[in-house]
Amino acid sequence: AACQCICFSGEAPRAFGYRRREGPQMSAPSASCKYPSSLPPLAMGRRSWAFAASSLRLGRCAILLLLSWPVSTGAGAARIVDYGSLGAVPDDPSDAVAAQNANVLMAALATLQPGDTFVVPKKVFHVMGGIVGRGLHSVTIQIDGALEFTRNIKRWPKGPTGKHLDCLTLQNVSKVSLTSSGRGELRGNGDAWWDLPGIGYLKHKEDRPKLLRVESADRCLFENLLLVNSPYWTLHIDGNHIEVKHVDISARRTSEDGHGPIDLSAFNTDGIDITGTNFWVHDCNIWNQDDCIAIKGESRDIMVERVNASGLGLTIGSIGESTVQNVTFRDCYLHRTRKGIYLKFRESERPGAIQDILYENILMDEPEQASIWIGPAQQADSRRFWEGHPCSLLWPKFRGAECRSPPGVFNNITLRNITVRRPKQSPGLIFANASTPMTGIVFDGVRVVDPGMRPWGRRYYKCENAHGVALGDTWPVPPCFEDRTMRRLIV
Repeated sequence: AACQCICFSGEAPRAFGYRRREGPQMSAPSASCKYPSSLPPLAMGRRSWAFAASSLRLGRCAILLLLSWPVSTGAGAARIVDYGSLGAVPDDPSDAVAAQNANVLMAALATLQPGDTFVVPKKVFHVMGGIVGRGLHSVTIQIDGALEFTRNIKRWPKGPTGKHLDCLTLQNVSKVSLTSSGRGELRGNGDAWWDLPGIGYLKHKEDRPKLLRVESADRCLFENLLLVNSPYWTLHIDGNHIEVKHVDISARRTSEDGHGPIDLSAFNTDGIDITGTNFWVHDCNIWNQDDCIAIKGESRDIMVERVNASGLGLTIGSIGESTVQNVTFRDCYLHRTRKGIYLKFRESERPGAIQDILYENILMDEPEQASIWIGPAQQADSRRFWEGHPCSLLWPKFRGAECRSPPGVFNNITLRNITVRRPKQSPGLIFANASTPMTGIVFDGVRVVDPGMRPWGRRYYKCENAHGVALGDTWPVPPCFEDRTMRRLIV
């Protein structure tokens, strides 16, 4: 291992749309470099890459300990295993073929050895859910076509607890690449589970399959994929040293340029859910009806950059008793998103912590609800969706709806160079429990252009139990913050 300083430069986010951009340009190391407060892992090609395993923040400079490893062994016995040649049948949605294709896929995954490449050719293969690949090491899964999961949910397999199995699960995997020579597709046919708006949730609640679940993963790559209409969470990864790039996610009922009540009834369709350490998520496009990217509990050292997103935003949480630390979201664009920057605690026996967080260079156009929400999880976790657990979905619009902020530590959270244009509502909420007030909250250049007046009027923010400071050209200033903006200094 060696310590190096690397400078990065990259394009600012462009208009929202499903198109890829090149990764960051790396310049030669230089002692004169000025660094942001957090730096990403370093991409070094398809067969080997390096991650920032740890970083020490020293002002605006970071010292990175770089660890590199091979993604594939390149062993002489490596095989190309073709899904079609094993007996998989394309372009047939019948139940019998879906079950056969699932069995073929399960058997193929079980035989993969280090160095192998498993290829799904450029055709559409209908499959039954409940597919599991275990113990894969140093293999490549190359989806050049599409895996489309059956719409017949009555025949969907269930686990020992009686709950539906996920569509595709990878367990205990290391040095695995899930990739494509073009753009591979996983199609969840989520509308079969969502059913009529609201009815599907009452039927299934949260007993719906995730599209792709990855457990106990180490040094894995996910790239060049389109994940469509997951019944539940789309991509959930629990692991360490993970890179996700050029992964596009879509979960929607209509082609509406926004999130109306019909689309929002596709509940719980999270985009990318992360649990673990040393993740780099970049150059992705996400349009869904829940958290676009969610950093879950017991996670740290996460970089998310150059992401176009629209849904419930760039999220940390919901967090219970656990800790999330050292997370950066930067260079992202959110078009008509429901929420924007969203940090949230749920109710738990002991307070957790969200600390050392940076949101930087974020642009939002016409967000529909709060552009910035730091506080309780606004959610429904039962069929009594109007109740506040801890904050009702109907709050504050409907009288009688409750919103409580549970105990939880918010500390050292910086929003820098954030622009919000024409939000439909007031800019947001900063709301902690009185027993654990927020500390070290900094708004540095947080600009809201033409903010809505509802529900907070001329105060613009609901701001309680928070100690923060507003710097630069921040406007409006949250009423419980110390105002050190340029406007204030001039006056």
